Amino acid sequence: MVEMGLLTQLLSCTDEAAWRDTLFTLARRQGFDQVVYGVVGSRQDKLESAFLQSNYSSSWRDRYDADRLHYVDPTVSHCLASSLPIVWEPETFNGARQRAFYEEACGHGIRSGITFPIHGPNGEFGVVSFASDALPDPREATQAIASLALIRDYAFESSLRFVRPQQQQDKPRLTRRELEVLKWVMVGKSSWEISKITNCSEATVNFHIGNVRQKFGVSTRQQALVKAIGMGILIPEDHHR
Repeated sequence: MVEMGLLTQLLSCTDEAAWRDTLFTLARRQGFDQVVYGVVGSRQDKLESAFLQSNYSSSWRDRYDADRLHYVDPTVSHCLASSLPIVWEPETFNGARQRAFYEEACGHGIRSGITFPIHGPNGEFGVVSFASDALPDPREATQAIASLALIRDYAFESSLRFVRPQQQQDKPRLTRRELEVLKWVMVGKSSWEISKITNCSEATVNFHIGNVRQKFGVSTRQQALVKAIGMGILIPEDHHR
């Protein structure tokens, strides 16, 4: 499980160092001691211009950046074309150049991991990798995906202040019913459960959730929830009862 306190701490960080340390702590709690997080404001931006945070070894980062290995890295090419995470396995690195890339990474303690694509609602693109020096165990990696995906969502939303600090996001205006439904989403209730609590149909609940997603410019209720917390519209400790 992911600690909600650390997730909301990501949203409240006002400087990059505190944000980076919180992300690394979240990753360690999930069994991954190495992280690289990079986001550009647009898919048209050069990857070299990304907002980048990493605790990979400095020698590997220098080598990776100097030789622009992100254009060789199969996890990056995967993320450009897909919204699904990729679990590192030997088959992931299937060309001679990619295999050499992987063997060199192993020498720097980056042997196994999971990489998640980041596709923002305003054209942002990025990658976050959670890595370890342990031998790959696809079963354990699969079990960690849900928690790591949640960390990815919070990391992306909270990193926007550093990716595009000049832009201020306006808070969407939610109706009383939309806010009520979103509060119940925050405490983990399903649409069916919310319909019973609020004495309306499940279709009506989903209609309100759809409106909320549209107002926040996101595709899932979880992403809308992250944005609402980040903007101070909802406070996780203030559970709706």
